[in-house]
Amino acid sequence: MIKSMTGYGSAKGCVEGLQITVELKSVNNRYLDTSVRMPRSFLFAEDAVKGAVQSHISRGKVDVFVTVDSAEAGEMNVRVNEALLRGYLEAFRHIAEEYGLPNDATALSVSRFPDVLSVEKKDLDAEAITEGILSITGDALRDFDAMRAREGEKLREDVLNRLAAIDALVSVVERESPRTVADYRARLEAKMAEVLGTAGIDENRILAEAAIFADHVAVDEETVRLRSHMSQLTAMLGGSSPVGRKIDFLIQEFNREANTIGSKCQNSDIAHTVVDLKSEIEKIREQIQNIE
Repeated sequence: MIKSMTGYGSAKGCVEGLQITVELKSVNNRYLDTSVRMPRSFLFAEDAVKGAVQSHISRGKVDVFVTVDSAEAGEMNVRVNEALLRGYLEAFRHIAEEYGLPNDATALSVSRFPDVLSVEKKDLDAEAITEGILSITGDALRDFDAMRAREGEKLREDVLNRLAAIDALVSVVERESPRTVADYRARLEAKMAEVLGTAGIDENRILAEAAIFADHVAVDEETVRLRSHMSQLTAMLGGSSPVGRKIDFLIQEFNREANTIGSKCQNSDIAHTVVDLKSEIEKIREQIQNIE
């Protein structure tokens, strides 16, 4: 099954209390170009995510967005400097006893004294988080592939329809090509009869000239090769591996054969048919730019 280079996929999950979302978006590109965007504090997982994407996709410009919501992760730890707090409390008790003052210290009031409370960032388990992000990335890639497969099926159907049209046009060329030689022979006989008279026509010369002309305008080799290319393209469209670049090269061969047929044809009907033929080939070339 062929896949489009254009697609979108996303997945969400919870890792170490972190709500993580992975999104992938891709557009056409001649080669694979992967960009990963994620919070700076999670850059330790960037290479792993990029590697997972690159092992899954062969062509296209792919943007990967990793967002992290740590609102419920308890990422920040508040610590109590108990030794310092005991010192403050002892000092309060001493002041109250020594000077006859009420000892009205409360938890809220003592927490406001310098250095009693400190806020520390929770250490992240880089390995566990990386594994979790990779798992979510795998889910996002499956969603991404589902969309690309749907688009790829539409592309395959369109290209097959174009191939059917090309096949019909090639049949027209094959049917009209012998008629070109017959018309040339008739014109040659008429011209010689006009110049030399009926008695002066050399039938062998007519046959020789017609044979030379037939060899010059014959397109049998080109149509045979063109049909071979069509068969090869049909087989590629039925495969499961990325074939976009191969098809691109093959379409160049389609154009080469069509151009040769166009240069050989000496018939206006065939010339018009070749124009239609090249138009269908160009439409296929445009479509395959979307195939991975």
